[in-house]
Amino acid sequence: MSLPRFSHVTYEQYLIMRQHSDERLEYIDGVVYMTPSPSIQHQLVSSNLHTIFGNYLKGKACKVFAAPTDIELVSETCSERKLVIPDLSIICDQTGFTDTKYVGVPTLIVEILSPSNQAHDLVTKFNLYMEYGVKEYWIVNPMKQAVTVYVLNKDRLYEQADIKVSVGTVQSVSFPGLFVHLEEIFH
Repeated sequence: MSLPRFSHVTYEQYLIMRQHSDERLEYIDGVVYMTPSPSIQHQLVSSNLHTIFGNYLKGKACKVFAAPTDIELVSETCSERKLVIPDLSIICDQTGFTDTKYVGVPTLIVEILSPSNQAHDLVTKFNLYMEYGVKEYWIVNPMKQAVTVYVLNKDRLYEQADIKVSVGTVQSVSFPGLFVHLEEIFH
């Protein structure tokens, strides 16, 4: 669940808040969102996907990162600074790493829904990731055992590339050899 905690906050104020807090805080459009600890089901799904992605990427230039990895989104067309903590991200451009965060745009981001965070992931983050050019966005819904894959088209808009519910295999568009069986995600 991501709840707005403070609004009309500058990025510099946000950084000070982060230094004095043990909570996971995201910064989007001047609003600070607090993300409480995830459920056991959420963590199971995250762990399963992290393992699958990690095995697929072994020996490749791209790497998978799990929350809480700070990602400061940057873009030539968007001047505002945004800091998010995706559940999972696959990063191929290694030049953006600092000691504490990644500055850039991951190739693929996964957000795992909780009953109370759906609007944040389905609307706020969906539009944010599209605006900043995340090529592929997976929304995983453990309550429905569903995965929806969105891919950035030539007009820089998300198109639904795949949706699977309960059974089947999800295939990444950005990583053609990456296939994920739903049974491996939810069990």
